[in-house]
Amino acid sequence: MDKDATAIFDPLRPVLFRVAYRMLGSVADAEDAVQDAFVRWLGTGRREVNEPEAFLRRVVMRLCLDRLKAIRRRRETYVGPWLPEPVVEEIDKEIDTVTLPLLMALERLSPLERAAFLLHDVFGLGYEEVAATIGREPTACRQLARRARIHVRADRPRYLVPKQHGFEIARAFLAASRDGEMERLRTLLAADVTLYADGGGKAPAGKKPLTGLDNVLHFFARFAPVFAEEPSRLLRYGVINGLPGFVTVERGNILQTTALEIDDGCIHAIYVVRNPDKLRHVGTTVH
Repeated sequence: MDKDATAIFDPLRPVLFRVAYRMLGSVADAEDAVQDAFVRWLGTGRREVNEPEAFLRRVVMRLCLDRLKAIRRRRETYVGPWLPEPVVEEIDKEIDTVTLPLLMALERLSPLERAAFLLHDVFGLGYEEVAATIGREPTACRQLARRARIHVRADRPRYLVPKQHGFEIARAFLAASRDGEMERLRTLLAADVTLYADGGGKAPAGKKPLTGLDNVLHFFARFAPVFAEEPSRLLRYGVINGLPGFVTVERGNILQTTALEIDDGCIHAIYVVRNPDKLRHVGTTVH
């Protein structure tokens, strides 16, 4: 293998992965896109590349645009709510501004809108470079990003909850929801709270989101005897796609991630991923 090519590419893998993951919402697909970019990098006349990061970001973005059509066809037949594959990071990691709700909002955009928004609004590239990356004129890229911004505005966090406070709420939520403390749980949830559970037809999960305080409380009250009989096993707390959350093993030895969207001190959304295909990269050791 070309050691010089690897020495240049490997330090760029994390940023290239972030580009690919935010475009595709899938860890496996993002890793494949980055690896395909590496193969192309090996076949490139690298002496002619003045800025490897910009060049490789362009390659990854174009690979993602090619993949999105097939990925979206798969999601049209997905069983139940679809959530992005969870990326779990340690509590001391810096909170990502591209949170899970924003990733879900990006799914409503066209591939080019998504690319223009991410490159300009998230990665801070000028419209000239955005244009060079996605093969459109700068004026068209400006319009794409503007349309995307309008669509996702409501899903961008109004402010990021202080990390320590977020994890205090996560710990309280885990205790109350598993111990059957419904009145305590009621104080943690917003009136319009929504529970999303992604099992993908491969693990037990609701086929539709549950919306409203009473419905979500009823759900946890119904499962209180289950939790009492076979308690959840906490593996660790972590930052899950920019949100406070935790990783557990549930009844039936099912691995699960739970992320909490918190606003004004209350939980407005609960995002649960149970689909084993989406959790292969999530470690199962206790931290």
